[in-house]
Amino acid sequence: MLSLARIGLAPVLGYLVVEEEFSIALGVFALAGLTDLLDGFIARNWASQKSALGSALDPLADKILISVLYVSLTCANLIPVPLTTMIILRDIMLIASVFYVRYKTLAPPRTLCRYFNPCYATAKLKPTFISKINTAVQLILVAASLAAPVFNYVDSVYLQALWCITAFTTATSAYSYYHYGHKTVQVINNK
Repeated sequence: MLSLARIGLAPVLGYLVVEEEFSIALGVFALAGLTDLLDGFIARNWASQKSALGSALDPLADKILISVLYVSLTCANLIPVPLTTMIILRDIMLIASVFYVRYKTLAPPRTLCRYFNPCYATAKLKPTFISKINTAVQLILVAASLAAPVFNYVDSVYLQALWCITAFTTATSAYSYYHYGHKTVQVINNK
């Protein structure tokens, strides 16, 4: 439910950013972050609340939320187009890799129903260390960019430095998955 709430908040956030309602968007972003923290806390502390669907929806919700925010913040001229393009391309590459790994680890018959059924968990992706740092940096940039028009620091050199740091961690993260890809995937079963 919390992951679905985050997915539902993504278009709301996108709309608020495009309409330049940055104060409200900042509050909704904080709410989305709270749902993510709560989701993780519940999954770690109550084993009965873990599910295959939840483990698939959580990262999907994060990717949707981040993608929508980066695109809308770029439309609002708060994040440069090349940086958003880099982030979206990295995520597309990762999603394509996940689909490929899913296909290779799913035992025949490989039907669409079985392929998209999260109950047939066949592999687990373990994020690289730099990827975890990259996620944190991307989230910090989103929060800083949403806050920039509210607190009047849109042209700050610190914000521009954060763009460069985000570009670096995004590129490094993409490379880490390319270079260490086989080490980041743990095959669970082939059923």
